[in-house]
This record gives sequence, structure tokens and C-alpha cells, in this order.
Amino acid sequence: MPTVGHTVRGRGIIRGSNMATEKNIAILVENDYQDHELWYPYYRFKEEGFTVVTVGTGSARVYKSKYGYPIKAQLSPGAVSADNFDAVVIPGGWAPDRLRQNARLMEFVRQMYDEGKVVAAICHAGWVLISAGILKGKKATSFIAIKDDMLAAGCNWVDEETVVDGNLITARRPDDLPRFVRAIIDALHAG
Repeated sequence: MPTVGHTVRGRGIIRGSNMATEKNIAILVENDYQDHELWYPYYRFKEEGFTVVTVGTGSARVYKSKYGYPIKAQLSPGAVSADNFDAVVIPGGWAPDRLRQNARLMEFVRQMYDEGKVVAAICHAGWVLISAGILKGKKATSFIAIKDDMLAAGCNWVDEETVVDGNLITARRPDDLPRFVRAIIDALHAG
């Protein structure tokens, strides 16, 4: 199972010892996350030299994917701060339905958004954006099954591979991952 380096540097979060850049990304995790939507970005961000930290709801220390693959949460909601991250990425699957019930995580996502930092969601992760209250007036996409929820939250929902509206980046499904992850990386390099 992947882990992040053991030294503490920079802005107070766990960092590896040979970082190529000072970008810190939080990936939210809970049981029943969609495997590809977590692991593809996780490894691509590490290839870019970014520090990747997994943040769980606190309901467990290890969370299992839809297909049973485990990931260990490195931080809990009480230990996470928007001051320490440049982006938050929310994978889909059924995990977003559990993530959205954690008020502290919704506050974290909202703070990231309000501070102009990258907030990225794919598939059912649109539910987290809804609960964080950040979709009104934004152009976004999601898995088709939650289109009505997204519209009811006030977004301009479109059926496009990846949508970038300011600091909000959304995608529909695993097939969209190459463009979705590229958009996140480009936004982080530009910012």
C-alpha cells in the first residue's frame, strides 16, 4: 500500500524527502470508493512530484474500494486544514455519499473552494460539491445518475468529459480520467 514520506516539512503536513514541487493534494477516502478514480490520480500526482495525502472521515483507519482494495487514511477531518493544501480531489463510487455526511470535511472542501484552490470531483463525487454548497451558478459535470441532484443544487450541468470552471474541475466517469487529471495538474502548475 502506498505511503507518503515520514518527514514533516513545509506547511505542516507529511512530505516526502525528494519533492520536485511544493504542491500538496488531499484525496478524500471512504469505503466503496471507485478504484480507478482514486489510484489513477494518486500515482499521476506522485509522478508530478506532488505530495499526496489521503483524508478519511475517521470512521476507520483503512477503507476498502468497490472491489475490496484497501487504502489507509493518513489524516482525519480534525487534522486537515485548507491552509496546508493546494488541491482536494474527490473520487466517486459510493464513498461520496458517506463523505458528504461529515460536516468537517464539507467545511474543508468549502474552504478550499473559497480560497481559490483546486477542488476536483469525478463521478458521484458531485454529491460532495452539493453538500459543500459550492455548485450554484457553476458549470459542472458528473455521472449521469446524479444530474438531477446537480441541477437542483444550481449548477449548469453539461455532459462533457471534463469541465473546468474557475477552480472547480469535474468529470463524469473513469473513462474521463486522463483529461480530468491533466486538467488538475495544469491548474496546479498554473497556480
